[in-house]
Amino acid sequence: MERTYTSETPQKVGQKLTVCGWIHARRDHGKIVFLDVRDRDGLIQVVVTNPSTDLHPEDVVAVTGKIKTRPEKMVNPNIATGHVEMEASEIEVLAHTKPLPFDITEDTKKIEESVRLRYRYLDLRSERMHNMMLLRSNYYAALREALYARRFVEIETPMLTKSTKEGARDFIVPSRFYPGKFYALPQSPQQYKQLLMTAGIERYFQFARCIRDEDLRADRGFEFTQLDLEMSFVDEYDVMRTVEEIVKIAVPKVGGKLRSGDFPVYEYQEAMKRFGADKFDFRSVKEKKEGVLGFAWVIHFPFFKQVDVKDAAEVRDSKSGWTFTHNPFSKPMKEHEEWLLQRKNIEKIMTTQYDLVCNGYEVAGGSIRAHDPEMLRATFAIMGYNDKEIEKSVGHMLEAFEMGTPPHGGIAFGLDRHIMLLAGETSLKETIAFPMTSTGRTSVMDAPTDVTPDQLKELGISVDEPKSSRTA
Repeated sequence: MERTYTSETPQKVGQKLTVCGWIHARRDHGKIVFLDVRDRDGLIQVVVTNPSTDLHPEDVVAVTGKIKTRPEKMVNPNIATGHVEMEASEIEVLAHTKPLPFDITEDTKKIEESVRLRYRYLDLRSERMHNMMLLRSNYYAALREALYARRFVEIETPMLTKSTKEGARDFIVPSRFYPGKFYALPQSPQQYKQLLMTAGIERYFQFARCIRDEDLRADRGFEFTQLDLEMSFVDEYDVMRTVEEIVKIAVPKVGGKLRSGDFPVYEYQEAMKRFGADKFDFRSVKEKKEGVLGFAWVIHFPFFKQVDVKDAAEVRDSKSGWTFTHNPFSKPMKEHEEWLLQRKNIEKIMTTQYDLVCNGYEVAGGSIRAHDPEMLRATFAIMGYNDKEIEKSVGHMLEAFEMGTPPHGGIAFGLDRHIMLLAGETSLKETIAFPMTSTGRTSVMDAPTDVTPDQLKELGISVDEPKSSRTA
């Protein structure tokens, strides 16, 4: 079927063509009916004489007819095709619809979340959500283009990997070939991207899916997408400068407003004294009203902190009462390297960590990495690991670092948060095609679910009956 998009119709006045899409609205005027037909680009008005009664909103149709200029009094300035219309000669119904559970011509934000997520494919038809998906795609494209222009190489890393210490609980996957053994889904591509620096890639990026078993909230879910970067032969200011360049290119390309000038830089201690937090909103009242994005850098964080006994992941990761604040693979500031190697003044060691914040959110974080194997050993030793445990956990990294690994550093953008801020939303769920509920259930497909006894048997797994269903 040769089709024309609605956005192309204003340039095709006088031509006979076919438009495909959904009936957005139907207006009956006796022997003439006006249909608004919607495709991915927008709407066009279709004039139908002697119409069939079997045409309903959200039916999928292919409409063939001639494009004509509307009478001056009938021009609709609110849509891009408002000065043209199609005079239908043939309408083919490609798919009928049942009555919908909610009206997708309105802003669906008012609909109960459970209903929206059950019928997320309908929710995404609404104008706001459709535009959100386009915003996300266009932002990715702008970032990708800027990175290619700076000689970055796009590489995918594995989704099945090893359980490691990255600050959150892992989602684990049982192995059928190795009964009793488990893979972990990646909390981030951290170790693989560092190994790519050992491999000589020098400039890597990936739009990476990351999965962490964390408590859910409005700006965090089990799954998220990050733009992951790593660069060889750099210091922290090289990475920050590169990130600032691509953000300044990508944000305006999708209609975002940036605060003028360079992104200000604050030491961690300075940010805490000035704003009371390391994630802050420093925009003026006027800038907030105008939806301006105020990006700033926070640098030189404490490397270690005392374990929060209420945080199960921190308790599990540490054996000494000390854990990392951001990333165990970070490099300390040069003047604190000896403290790290000697395992002293732990609370005073500062790291080459840099966070990008925007409008009160952390939107990216990274560091220069410890490419010296002794520094990585020292970090895990401070966390209470003995030599055997360190070898089991990160021995592959230590081995790689002994084979000519260049100095390197990187960063990861929280892309869901970027889109949330660009769109002026307050929940990550509004930016994701198929998000989870606040209780960790998936959209549409209603996971997690039971699996069959045969599947469990094949994996060598037995499942205890949940305590809540046991009798006393």
